[in-house]
Amino acid sequence: MNALTRIREAARGRGLLMLLLTALCLAGMAEIGRGLYVPAKAMVAQVLLDRAFERSLTTRIPQKPWAWADMTPVARISAPRLGVTRVVLDSGSGQAMAFGPTLLPGGAAFGEPGTAVVAAHRDTHFSFLRYLRKGDVITVQTRDGLERRYRVIGSDVVRWDGYAVPELAAGERLELVTCWPFDAVRRGPWRYVLHAERI
Repeated sequence: MNALTRIREAARGRGLLMLLLTALCLAGMAEIGRGLYVPAKAMVAQVLLDRAFERSLTTRIPQKPWAWADMTPVARISAPRLGVTRVVLDSGSGQAMAFGPTLLPGGAAFGEPGTAVVAAHRDTHFSFLRYLRKGDVITVQTRDGLERRYRVIGSDVVRWDGYAVPELAAGERLELVTCWPFDAVRRGPWRYVLHAERI
């Protein structure tokens, strides 16, 4: 094998190695982008939802956050001790949860007797639930201007198929539901349920 042939083979090997490294870098950047997409979408959506909620408060008419939206903001919940505020959507669908917390059907409406149930993702909108503790206050303001305060009374971890919207209870209660454990990267059967009752 002459020197020219060895140089060509070495160059071909380096070229394949560079091609492989480039492909791995592109695949890694695609994964990073995919991982950032949902949190970025959630942050931008909350800005648009907050604006729509403010318009709803002013007009007393449900306002869509963007023209093609199939949901509208129904309330704003806050955890004052943590400085966290989230806009809650009126659609209980999984698609709506990509944009914000949703009021689940089957539960009470805010301000009505019974239990209002709000669900959201653990890695975006409800990541703060892990820091709420017994005695903390959660405030709710509806798009109709109704304001309520709830105190956290406890929490449970249940299987998704073992959770049901609580039966009609005396007074007003609030439950915030998200996947559990908080640090998991895959879906699982467990749900974290935070219980609060009206003050």
